[in-house]
Amino acid sequence: MSTSQKEKKSLFDNPLLSTKVKSANVKTPELLFGYLIGPFGALLASGIFTSFLNRYWTDVLFANYRVETIVDGETVLQLPADSPISIFLSLLPLISTILIVAGNLVVGQLIERTKTKAGKARPWLLLSSVLLAVACIVLFIAPMGNGTDTPVLTMILTAIAYNIYYSVAYPMYNTANSTLVPVSTRNSSQRGLLASFENFAHLGVMGAGGMIFPTIVSLFLGGWDAPNAAAWTVTFVVIGIVTFLFVVLQYYFTRERVTEESFKADSDIANAVGEEKKSISLGKQFKAVGSDAFWWIVIIFYLIFQFSGSLKNMSCTYFCDRFDGTMFADFSMTIINVLGAVPMAIAMAFIWPLSRKYGKRIVVMVGLLIGAVGGLLAGIWSDNFYVVCLGVALKSFGSSPACYMILAMLSDVLDHIEAKTGYRCDGLTMSIYSSIMAATGPLSTGVFNAMTGNGTNTMMVTVSYIWIETAVYCACALLMVFFVVEKYLKSDREAILERQKAEALAAGIEWIDPDERLRIQEEEAERESEEMRKAELKAMCEKKGLNYEEEEAKYQAAKAEKARIKAEKEAAKKAKKENKNK
Repeated sequence: MSTSQKEKKSLFDNPLLSTKVKSANVKTPELLFGYLIGPFGALLASGIFTSFLNRYWTDVLFANYRVETIVDGETVLQLPADSPISIFLSLLPLISTILIVAGNLVVGQLIERTKTKAGKARPWLLLSSVLLAVACIVLFIAPMGNGTDTPVLTMILTAIAYNIYYSVAYPMYNTANSTLVPVSTRNSSQRGLLASFENFAHLGVMGAGGMIFPTIVSLFLGGWDAPNAAAWTVTFVVIGIVTFLFVVLQYYFTRERVTEESFKADSDIANAVGEEKKSISLGKQFKAVGSDAFWWIVIIFYLIFQFSGSLKNMSCTYFCDRFDGTMFADFSMTIINVLGAVPMAIAMAFIWPLSRKYGKRIVVMVGLLIGAVGGLLAGIWSDNFYVVCLGVALKSFGSSPACYMILAMLSDVLDHIEAKTGYRCDGLTMSIYSSIMAATGPLSTGVFNAMTGNGTNTMMVTVSYIWIETAVYCACALLMVFFVVEKYLKSDREAILERQKAEALAAGIEWIDPDERLRIQEEEAERESEEMRKAELKAMCEKKGLNYEEEEAKYQAAKAEKARIKAEKEAAKKAKKENKNK
């Protein structure tokens, strides 16, 4: 059975599930809804979990099992480090990492073997909308213990709920979501812009978790001293619904142009020769990525960068406890998180243009060195709130290029591998990428709890919050010295097109340049849209007794006026630029 025949039976042939993106190039709606607003809503729960799930466990779910302990001369309530609950909270994230990685790898291969009109990643994105919503609610319905016995049932239900989210729902969404940038377009510049918006969404949810959610905890959830369990549940029911709606929004405003190009070529050849192209085995995919030095550089880069960042986010709420008793006691975490988020937001305005001009590698490398300087300042003067704020701002500003460009760099590597081998490894690579993203959170939680005694060792909290990430920035800057894949982009694209053309001609079918095919599709979509507009206008005129020709003339006149104004603005902008260059 041919690929095209299989596609006819697909659920995604239904017009209701068709993408709203019809253009050959990336335009504003796709950029905003598909790579910023959609992912932000989808990952909102994850951003909150990163900063507060561990604290919810220690101060809400298992609060009845805390005992009075003397810390720095003060009596505080905390879980004993050697208690069964503390051991459970340290081991759960570490052991779950195995399931998380397995879940991501499975989803990656499901994506790689999916062939639908919607693409290979977007169908799984849509399915994840329901699973994510349910999973983030399930995490907050575990019953609390009574404070007299070890809460075995509570721990069991917590472990199950935790893995429903992190080992099933999150891998399905995040692997599909991460795959979208590499398969969205062949245009490296547009891909860099999409990656910037995508990662800005990730950073945005971390900011929302660190800056806004503490206020919600204080005002609506009872605070940490007298938490309201019912309010926590209601809050995450709402967040679950929001998650569902935003993932669906993202599904409708994304498009897999590279996947369409590949599927179209394979379908044409399969129809011509009467034999469907076989899927690439997992072993061949591992061999392809494992033999590419650039792939290893970017994966190692992302692994240590993401782990150190997760450890920092995990540590922030505990690090800020050192400022209790100062004038900043009630707002230290909010201030620090704002100073971490604002420089990143500012940096987004010029990282993409700088990357186009100087290359991603140089911009990322320089940024990391700036971030390392900020880390040194914050680490050396860690008890000085003002210096810490300055250091955190510099660290965040310097890390921005790496945060925004990592997916674009990985996309360049995938094109390079395709040029060398003749096939793509998006599913495998993005499952590993997503595994790292998902697993470093739980891993950092386990490491943090073990290293700091659940946040009670002040010195190790400082190491966790500042020094580990600072050292990683230096290591990542060194890795960028050898990451020169960008110089191969042009030749890689030429090699891919030549291979596609040769395969088509060998099968005796006409070969059309993918860019030309996209242009034709866009023109067809615009023609269909125009016909639909005219039909709707005619129906309205008949209903209201208006003259269709007159209304159409008004529309065309308004359209021509808009075009004239736009042309005048562009001409003025061009003239201003020419005068400036004289």
